Amino acid sequence: MKRLKFLHKLLFFFNVLAAISLLLAYVSPYINPSDFWPVAFFGLGLPYLFLINVIFLLIWVILGNMRFVLPLLIIFLGYKSVPRYFQLRFNPPVEKENSIKVMSFNVRVFDLYMWSKDKSTRNQIFDFLKEEQPDVLCLQEFYQSDTTRSNYEFKTLDTLVQFLKAKNYHTYYTTTLRRTDHWGLVTFSRFPILNKGLVPFEKSAGNACIFTDIQVGPKIYRVYNAHLASIKLNKHDYKAMQKINQNDYSNDFDDEKLLFSKLKAGFIRRATQADSINSSIQNSPYPVIVCGDFNDTPASYAYQTIRGELIDGFIESGSGSGQTYIGEFPSFRIDYILHDDILKSENFTTHSEKLSDHHPISVLLHPR
Repeated sequence: MKRLKFLHKLLFFFNVLAAISLLLAYVSPYINPSDFWPVAFFGLGLPYLFLINVIFLLIWVILGNMRFVLPLLIIFLGYKSVPRYFQLRFNPPVEKENSIKVMSFNVRVFDLYMWSKDKSTRNQIFDFLKEEQPDVLCLQEFYQSDTTRSNYEFKTLDTLVQFLKAKNYHTYYTTTLRRTDHWGLVTFSRFPILNKGLVPFEKSAGNACIFTDIQVGPKIYRVYNAHLASIKLNKHDYKAMQKINQNDYSNDFDDEKLLFSKLKAGFIRRATQADSINSSIQNSPYPVIVCGDFNDTPASYAYQTIRGELIDGFIESGSGSGQTYIGEFPSFRIDYILHDDILKSENFTTHSEKLSDHHPISVLLHPR
């Protein structure tokens, strides 16, 4: 009997730790990592911490122990976080006549470096975009070469303009080599482009956010296309993660410390970038649509800051988990389409195609 009581106390101790961790995850979107970075790590694990507390709740209920009140209270306090990660809808697809189709896609430089080991990946991306034909298309990690090398062309901009109905475009290159090879962002629009601009970042490090003012009938919308700082993991870091998953750690934890420091630096960089984007959104003369790869989860300061009072298309009309990242790092929803509340979203879709390390996402928007 004493042993059973001890086990219950030990179990409750871990339950308390899980509850405190989940509370910290709840508040992480509201704390700037530049001011206090440790809490950002708890936000990264919010869905897992939520699930752990659900398990504790079920255990205490099965045991008939009043300690179930703790996980129940913690779960209740943060139940509004669940829709950011999971949506369950059975409504049939709806398409309004005046809807515009908006798509965001990190194309991973069209597989320039042959990560997929498939030479046809770039053409498969073209085929996908040709079939989808979005009215507004925001691409991150875009690549364009102005020359032909070894009989192999990567004139992606020229090719896209040929078959897209959205032929107007706004490019911004964060890196240019040899004056002919460009890496950056591009926004395509089927509608006239009235103005183009850039949200300045203190330290870009290959990241950027551009805005494009488009005329849709009598309305003007400002479309943001953002690519926030990534963690910049290399093969060594991925191997370290695999070892952690196998409970195999490096000597003196050097690999783990390096991985930890990269995550910390990424949180802080994205926080400052998100502040800049939020400031631009607040000063926009037009209703806004925000697309992009934020490289952060819905329980992050970056997401919360950029979203502000905007509507998250996935929450309003999506279904399932909405996970967009499909690389070697654990999968999260890090790609978003947000919009002003004068617009309503329908048919938010996380496309199943695996042509990059991100799934493409799209939504139909129309005036409310």
